[in-house]
Amino acid sequence: MPTAPKLNRTLRAFMERQHLFFVATAARDGRVNLSPKGMDTLRIIDDNRVQWLSLSGSGNETAAHLLDTPRMTMMFCAFDGDPLILRVYGTARVIHPRDHEWGALSGQFPKLAGSRQIFDIAVDLVQTSCGTGVPVMPFERSRGETELEPYYDEIGEEGLRAYWARKNVKSIDGKPTGIFAEEHR
Repeated sequence: MPTAPKLNRTLRAFMERQHLFFVATAARDGRVNLSPKGMDTLRIIDDNRVQWLSLSGSGNETAAHLLDTPRMTMMFCAFDGDPLILRVYGTARVIHPRDHEWGALSGQFPKLAGSRQIFDIAVDLVQTSCGTGVPVMPFERSRGETELEPYYDEIGEEGLRAYWARKNVKSIDGKPTGIFAEEHR
C-alpha cells in the first residue's frame, strides 16, 4: 500500500468528488469511534491540512477523543468509477462556535443548522489501496439536506443547546466532550 507524507492534487480531487467519508478516533482507553460524514462539510486547505464541519448528532465521540489524544484517521472510498481507498492520518484539534477562530473558519462552509464543531487535521501520512472490494453504488441523494439539517433548523438555537445537553456532553465511555465552555474550566 503506497504511502506519502502529504496529499497531492490527484488525491485532493478524489476527496472532493466523494459524497461520503469516514472519520475514526480513539481515546487512550475505551471504544474506537468510526463515523460517516457527508454533505458539503469538507474543505481541503492544502496538502497538509484538512477541515470538516461537524453537524450535531446523537453522540459526540470525536470531540471527546480529541480531548484525550489528537489522533484522527479519515477514509475515502470510491463507490463509483475507478476503485480506490484513501486514508488520511494526522493530528486534529476541535474549534467550537465559542472559539475566536470559528467566525473565520465557519465562513468557508455553508450555513447549516446544527453546526457544532470544525475539526482541523494536520496531515502527516496518506495511504492508498486498491479498493476493489468496495461495492459500486450510485449516489441518489443526501439525507442531510432533507432530514438532518431541517430538523436542527426547526428546533432552533435553544432547542439545539438542549439537545447537546442531553446527548453531546459525554461520550459513550463517559468522557467529557467540551461541547460547552463550562467543561473547560
